[in-house]
Amino acid sequence: MEHTPGIPTPERLERGPVACIECVQCIPCNPCETACPQKAITVGAEITALPRLDADKCNGCGICITRCPGLAIFNLHKNYSETTSLVSFPYEYVPLPEPGASVRCTNRDGAFVTQGTVHSVRNVPAFDHTAVVTVEIPKEYLMDVRGIDRKGGQ
Repeated sequence: MEHTPGIPTPERLERGPVACIECVQCIPCNPCETACPQKAITVGAEITALPRLDADKCNGCGICITRCPGLAIFNLHKNYSETTSLVSFPYEYVPLPEPGASVRCTNRDGAFVTQGTVHSVRNVPAFDHTAVVTVEIPKEYLMDVRGIDRKGGQ
């Protein structure tokens, strides 16, 4: 993943919340580009190009997370605390997890990575039935956690 044009640099991760675009499909798609109020995401004239993230322009607002039809955009906040990070991801299942719940955090393939705590759940009409779930996890798993497993228990 680190070679895709939507991954923020380690230096940028140190500065605060930022989008992380893990899109690997060269398909006609640009909702993330049109949704970004900071103009931090570009696809360009070739609509099948992978989205590029100008992480210095990104303020971590997270609007792009729910606009990606491939569910491939996440928000990363490496230094939420001295020992924990926050990962925000799109979530389209019910029931929604409750803030404060202990959850099994998973990687891109759905494999268990670590236990985490639901920090927040944002679900507003503008998100068009895609909630944004944010989990607090140990820092060392920032680049691995991309979802949660609800059926394995809370």
